[in-house]
Amino acid sequence: MVYVKWTFIAVIAALVFSFLHYTLPQHDIVRITNTEVRRIDFGDNSIFWAGSAPGTAGGVANRDVHFIETFRPNDKPMVYRNEDTGWGWPPYFKVNTSNLQAMARDLISTKENPQWVVVTHYGWRNEYLSIYPNAVAVRPAEGPDEFIIPWFNIAVLFSLAVFAAWVWTVFARFKENRIEPLIDDPDSRAGAVLRRLFGGGGR
Repeated sequence: MVYVKWTFIAVIAALVFSFLHYTLPQHDIVRITNTEVRRIDFGDNSIFWAGSAPGTAGGVANRDVHFIETFRPNDKPMVYRNEDTGWGWPPYFKVNTSNLQAMARDLISTKENPQWVVVTHYGWRNEYLSIYPNAVAVRPAEGPDEFIIPWFNIAVLFSLAVFAAWVWTVFARFKENRIEPLIDDPDSRAGAVLRRLFGGGGR
């Protein structure tokens, strides 16, 4: 039963980490080489695409999506989608896809004369699933080695850590006052189950 408990905790921790890693903003320094619009047919990976933009028809099987093609300083390619999030999740409230595409197009440069750009995005790039991170902002970078401190992510993670500590304290008090008396009762059937889950034994 102890293995079940720790397996459950590990699965929950992995899900929370994946959720935060996908949702929180990340910053890449890249060189933009092209921007384009592609007609995308949504399939099993539709969960990784934003919903219809505000003011457009919803529930369609395909639609045009803006893309920004880039290269990292190590010459590895990186492709971003550029979609509005509107009022949906994650709550970036992004409605400036066309403006962002124009800004990205204005920052296109060549390998011989690079203009490095900071692309703020959320999401993952997976070639097998054909999913792309969604760009939410672009700006000129100071250079390919610019150091960016993710202040927003630090604030969010700190707040979550404080909340988790509070929840843990509440649970510890509940366990001490309600669960441990049952664990210490050798005649309690519930105590037998709890002893297998939390360990310990009757007096």
